[in-house]
Amino acid sequence: MIKHLQLIVFFILLLIAPAVLHAQRNPAKGADEAFERKQYSIALDKYKKAFGKVKKNGPEKDRINYRMAECYRLTGGFKRAEAGYKKVLKAGFQERNPEILLVYADLLKMNGKYQEAVDFYNQYSEKVPEDPRGPAGAAIAAAIEEWLKNPSRFEVTQLKKVNSKASDFAPAWASNNYNEIIFTSTRDGSTGKDKDGWTSQSFSDLYTARADNNNKWSTPTLLDDTETVNTKANEGAPFLNKSFNTMYFTRCNNLPGQESGCQIFASSRSGRSWSTPVPVQIKGVDSLDIIGHPSLSDDELIMYFAADRKGGFGGKDIWVAMRDNKKQPFNRPLNIGPVVNSKGDEVFPFLRNDSTLFFASNGHPGMGGYDIFVSTIDSAGNWGSPRNLKHPINSVNDDFSIIFHPEEERGYFASNRENSRGVDNLYYFIEPPVLFKLGGTVKDEKTLQLITDASVKLIGSNGTSVTTRTNEKGYYLFVESQLSKNTTYDIIVDKEGYFTRSLVETTVGLEFSKDFVLDVMLEPIPQKPIPLPDILYDLGKWELKPQYEDSLQGLILTLEQNPTIIIELASHTDSRDVDERNDILSQRRAQSVVDYLIIRGIDPERLVAKGYGERVPRTLDKDVELNGMTLKSGTVLTEAYINSLPANELKEAAHQLNRRTEFSVLSKDFVPKAANKPMANAVIIEINPDDNQIDFTIAADGAFEAICLIDGVSTGFTYDRNAKAAISLKKALELLQKGTINVDNLVGEDKSVIQVGNIADGAVFSLAELRIADKVLKQVEVVVDHKAIKPFVIGQSVLSRMGDFEFDTKNKKLIFK
Repeated sequence: MIKHLQLIVFFILLLIAPAVLHAQRNPAKGADEAFERKQYSIALDKYKKAFGKVKKNGPEKDRINYRMAECYRLTGGFKRAEAGYKKVLKAGFQERNPEILLVYADLLKMNGKYQEAVDFYNQYSEKVPEDPRGPAGAAIAAAIEEWLKNPSRFEVTQLKKVNSKASDFAPAWASNNYNEIIFTSTRDGSTGKDKDGWTSQSFSDLYTARADNNNKWSTPTLLDDTETVNTKANEGAPFLNKSFNTMYFTRCNNLPGQESGCQIFASSRSGRSWSTPVPVQIKGVDSLDIIGHPSLSDDELIMYFAADRKGGFGGKDIWVAMRDNKKQPFNRPLNIGPVVNSKGDEVFPFLRNDSTLFFASNGHPGMGGYDIFVSTIDSAGNWGSPRNLKHPINSVNDDFSIIFHPEEERGYFASNRENSRGVDNLYYFIEPPVLFKLGGTVKDEKTLQLITDASVKLIGSNGTSVTTRTNEKGYYLFVESQLSKNTTYDIIVDKEGYFTRSLVETTVGLEFSKDFVLDVMLEPIPQKPIPLPDILYDLGKWELKPQYEDSLQGLILTLEQNPTIIIELASHTDSRDVDERNDILSQRRAQSVVDYLIIRGIDPERLVAKGYGERVPRTLDKDVELNGMTLKSGTVLTEAYINSLPANELKEAAHQLNRRTEFSVLSKDFVPKAANKPMANAVIIEINPDDNQIDFTIAADGAFEAICLIDGVSTGFTYDRNAKAAISLKKALELLQKGTINVDNLVGEDKSVIQVGNIADGAVFSLAELRIADKVLKQVEVVVDHKAIKPFVIGQSVLSRMGDFEFDTKNKKLIFK
């Protein structure tokens, strides 16, 4: 990506002046001249040749090594650049210019050597403590592996059918269907035969590509092959206005022997043709200035762009220019300030919905060379602190030129990730919907056998409630349509002869889709009380072990039999770790027991969780045998006592005894609440049960469509006079997931017609109940039809079983007589 900054400003100040000036003959003169012109590919070849001619001149060899390392870095050869900078450091260049350390740290980070990068960022901080880039770089390098392990919700895919072997970058939406892009490319076939000395590729042109309804991309073509828009110069970084009839883009002339800059041009579209581009007038900016990467507001009166101008805060900054109407030139540009702009480069701005600015930066702490950031502007015109979009939008390489759909969380950007040659490619990104499933098995806690026909009820904090039953394999499932985001669910599992089990699951705060697996053990109701042994914990853990859930049943029975007592559950840790963490851990341990008792039906007002940390070591109330050694009753398991034990196994066992939960009665004056009235076992949804008519609509194909109830579930149906009752595969799977159809109402004995994610074509099910208006049919057979377009189709043979009927097309009523 770095090589494309020639589309904006972009003269690089040399970090180190030449170490030696040759009075008569300088073998590197031609290379230096190419370097000054930013023809880094040409310069690199010339430096290689010059290097062999200065073997006896140590300082000049070091200088050429530095220049070659820069050429590799600026052309995307980051691994070779790292090796080159290692030589530069060995020559001691960092003593004269500490920023060498910063650049080397960046290269290490981009090459995945995060800990080494941290070390060199810290070295830079020691030499330049006032520069925040040192500690910020170290912090990010240390966090990158965590970012990679925990990416954001965006999914990223490369546009392989659009990308070429050359660089493809800086896309723009090209139509209001948002299925077409205009982008920048240096691929073969671009206008002109010359090669860019920076990249050794063609000069950049604008190309276009379109995705069809199947999301297959057309072969990219030149946006213009008449040399109206695309010329022998560099064209790129397009932006189209809201109406998609005006394109703003960057053009950098490359006229031999002439000094030239980069300007923003505008061209109007008429059909497939583009008008002759004209420079966008900005007060205080002339043709020799180098600016680019335009992005405009919806009304085209505000334009953001990148430039290296006087009054900036580092290298390339983002500037803004305004005008009163589209016929006037833009006023003198203003720098948008140091919150967004850094000591490094900020480029490729993209304004979304006039208030959110995305941009690429190598100055703010990031994963790679250039990362993509976002900032928003408030009503007072102040920009918020930039936020890194993290992985997978960002990588350890260059990521830039992002665009977003105005309403949907999808778009495109460019990156040179996964490319050893440093070539930029276009990528598509999307934030998928967050969907949830919840399922599992129900087993007998004693026999470990599957329990069939157990009731599993899902009650959401959003007021929803749905019930299913376990099948012959003890399995239950709630599908995507039954679970919502940011909702906490009580899952109540019940079966005659077993204790009711209540659990809690939540989707609150989850940013990714998730299939919850919640396997449940039901405990048979015991015939006699269960003794309550100790509750012990693993080191550093607070989760209640399954083996101790069973031990709590005795306490539950005691609480049920003594409804007026209030108890404290006191939890303790061992002496390892600091007091604060032990206090938190013990509190969580105590709370874990309280939470378990609550979901088992105990009133929370009767339970008090208290964490004592390590402050109350255990006093043994009986002799305890530990690995052949007897600890006497009355022994206090202090830290000093445990440390005095002769073997590590004994010490660990003693620490385990300290990790415990104890129970004590606080009072006997709790007043039980009145029992809630039991809820009805089922809720029946009816559509006008006392009405013998319902509304229907006429579809585009002339079919009559209305609403019915299948086993209480509202479902649309289509009437086809001669058709037998049929359901599409998609509808059948939906009903299967809801439990409306299953192996129990399958007609025939071949259960193999039901597979995971599929039901065989022609499979027949008997619906328990079909209700239309006030008419009800029992045991309605439907066939699964893989070719069906409509979800549910019924014909005269079904409706006539409900009685005489007619479709009143004038009033659009289905009337049963």
